[in-house]
Amino acid sequence: MNASGGVVRRSLLDDLATSMLTLIAERKLSPGDQFEAVRSLAERFKVAVPTVREALRRLEATGAVELRHGSGVYVGPNVGRLVLANPLALEPSADRLVELLQARALIEPPVAALAAKTRGEAALEQMATDLATAAELIASGDHAELAEVNMDFHRSLALASGNATLAEVVESVTVVNAREQLEILHIHGDRQADLDEHHAIYEAIRSGDADLAELLTREHLDGVLAVINDRFQHP
Repeated sequence: MNASGGVVRRSLLDDLATSMLTLIAERKLSPGDQFEAVRSLAERFKVAVPTVREALRRLEATGAVELRHGSGVYVGPNVGRLVLANPLALEPSADRLVELLQARALIEPPVAALAAKTRGEAALEQMATDLATAAELIASGDHAELAEVNMDFHRSLALASGNATLAEVVESVTVVNAREQLEILHIHGDRQADLDEHHAIYEAIRSGDADLAELLTREHLDGVLAVINDRFQHP
């Protein structure tokens, strides 16, 4: 709402948010840098302070900015992302879980093949770290963080391809869909088998075997999809 209590037009908020992102880019600000104050932004764009706050809240929902009480506005970690989360997404349904896995089965195997050809060193090191962390969580019986670590592995795999846009796409159907991934892990259940398959994919990528990396990633995701389908068909 604006200062008089009326509803601010969506196009105005969209335009204002876009202008703020443009300003961040023009100033070459990075995640963690402090942005302009709310009142200063209101004066700059000649709009009411509540309108600026509403536009900033929209950007905050995507991770493009962070609003720190008593401190100001800061550039968020997702400011440069092309693919963003939907903060209003509904709770996962059976159909949603199946569609998510089908999408991953189409997208991730070719990305794994590219990763085996490119083999970004930092991403490969992160994959190894993710695998070690997952093994520790399984051994200790602490499964609360396992889904997130598993998704970190898939994100690191995509980063190993050297293509930042592909990495964002993979993240959009893994890390961004955190609730769905938690439900998939709960249904799938076989955590050690999941880890073993991740290890095999990692070794194929590290050795530069693109065909094997693609095959193992496809088999891994198809296997999870089969378990999910069977559970929904035989609850």
